[in-house]
Amino acid sequence: MKTESIQQYDPIINDAIKKELHRQENGLEMIPSENFVSPAVLEALGSVVTNKYAEGYPGKRYYGGCEHIDTIEQLAIDRAKQIFGAEHVNVQPLSGAPANIAAYFAVLKPGDTILGMDLSHGGHLTHGHPVTHMTQVFQFKRYKTNTKGEIDIENLREMALAHKPKLILVGYSAYSREIAYEKIQAIADEVGAITMADIAHIAGLIAGGEMNNPVPIFDIITTTTHKTLRGPRGGMIMCKEKFAKYIDKSVFPGLQGGPHENNIAAKAIAFKEALEPKFKDYAKQIKANAKALEKVFHANDYTLCFGGTDNHLLLIDVTSKGLTGKDAEEALDKAGITVNKNMIPDDPRSPFNPSGIRLGTPALTTRGMKEKEMEIIAQYINEAITYHKNEERLHEIREAVRLLTKKFPLYTSL
Repeated sequence: MKTESIQQYDPIINDAIKKELHRQENGLEMIPSENFVSPAVLEALGSVVTNKYAEGYPGKRYYGGCEHIDTIEQLAIDRAKQIFGAEHVNVQPLSGAPANIAAYFAVLKPGDTILGMDLSHGGHLTHGHPVTHMTQVFQFKRYKTNTKGEIDIENLREMALAHKPKLILVGYSAYSREIAYEKIQAIADEVGAITMADIAHIAGLIAGGEMNNPVPIFDIITTTTHKTLRGPRGGMIMCKEKFAKYIDKSVFPGLQGGPHENNIAAKAIAFKEALEPKFKDYAKQIKANAKALEKVFHANDYTLCFGGTDNHLLLIDVTSKGLTGKDAEEALDKAGITVNKNMIPDDPRSPFNPSGIRLGTPALTTRGMKEKEMEIIAQYINEAITYHKNEERLHEIREAVRLLTKKFPLYTSL
């Protein structure tokens, strides 16, 4: 067995990793779905647990030698139950999209109808966008927000009554407001639908007590374990006990083979972190930082989709500033600020060159930044957008960003 380090054995990969660390350290990561995991989570991801095959579930494996793996996975399950108040938890989904697909196949048959959110209004690809394979299997009907930027509950009810969905789905990738789970559950009860919430983006805010928790209300809840939950890249499904065996069989053997137990070990560590009192402070600060950004953007006459934010992200229409979302993303990249171009509700432009940008505060909050820094950063963003064709000005902003990040170091031991 080779014992060389990455640096010794594969200097090209080693160089790319070091450059990526440098990029993360010296820039402002503002993509809402990105965050920085702890060194302990990184350590688990690179541990010897990656060597073990463990098809099945704790106590019911198809391979021998899983006694320690069972300890790891059961601990991840128990901690997740404690965080969210879940009756049943499956920590094996490889990411958010597979978790959603497994949930669909657990409770639906091909041809069944799913009522989900339109992508341009903040939904997710797996919630019924025509480019996904799931639309070839299930019938998706997509609801939208109203002129106030709120989910139109009455319209959702009318659609549910008209289409009689087997599943009503909520949860979003670019929607910035709170969700009235009780009202949606009442609609589902009226039409006999199963309820499912995809909380991938806001799981950490729910864990920290800063947003409504659908777990005690809805039938099935899917999430990623990264983003605001600040764990490794992975997925998880929580559900009522009556759906437990269907969910487990859908994940394995229905969709996946051997679970990535090194990732599950990292999930367990992240869940322990989320149970600490200081995680509540973190979640509260994420929202406070997002509101600080909102205030500056409002003051500079930006169009904020949905009117503002109740969570960790903002969706901003930049076309009134004379550029597209793609233009803004590229200018901000040059300024050392990472966001993503994003469609706005009923966007007339294409996903490759949309009208908006999406940005958020989880990663900056992990670095220790607060409202004061958000006000400075919002002004940097405004300058970069205003002077998006001025390379010299963008370089000046990038240097200012670099100096700011030096005050909030990352991974000093790496």
